[in-house]
Amino acid sequence: MTAPLMVEDRIWVSTSSVGRVKPSAHRDDLRRASTLPEWRTREFLAGRALLRELIAAVCPDLAAADIPADPRGKPRLRGHATVGISVSHSEGALAAGVAIGRDLGVDVQRPGSTVTPSFARRLLRGHAPRITALPPARAAEEVAWVWTAQEACVKAGGAGLSGRPWTIDVPPGARAGRWGDHRWLSLRDHSPLPLSCAFSASPRDPAHEKGER
Repeated sequence: MTAPLMVEDRIWVSTSSVGRVKPSAHRDDLRRASTLPEWRTREFLAGRALLRELIAAVCPDLAAADIPADPRGKPRLRGHATVGISVSHSEGALAAGVAIGRDLGVDVQRPGSTVTPSFARRLLRGHAPRITALPPARAAEEVAWVWTAQEACVKAGGAGLSGRPWTIDVPPGARAGRWGDHRWLSLRDHSPLPLSCAFSASPRDPAHEKGER
């Protein structure tokens, strides 16, 4: 695990890879993993292990809490509604985040080798010509950076892909921005892989954890 990086006050992100993390043995994580396809189990347990290591580093009293998903699939710490958490996986790469008093989303992506012009237009719309003019590998990397910021936003908002992340305006090369009442940061100075986080700009309402399972 990388040392926890504080990206804003009381917001931390950590990264690792599936092969470098000992899978979680927490009873709740094992129970949830038992419902997954075999190919997903190792990745899921590694991601939960990284998240729990980060929680233990920044708020150790919460490290053993169960992590159910809300009705839209967003992970939550049971009994701690104001602590935002997020996990991301991409071809063996892992990222996890913890935010005290904020909703949070993190996303990491391994870039492809190329990107099609149609995909660049879908994510970048009017910015797409700046990407398609780049060499293929560089274009694919920049698209991955844009996608991590878009995906982090909808994760923080709790909607996931149903939130239509590709409609969020993220200019190529941007390091920070806003989406509604969320802020996003692309951690270009801290990660060799495209990695972004997004969080609510104001403290989250400590709503009851309805629908936890």
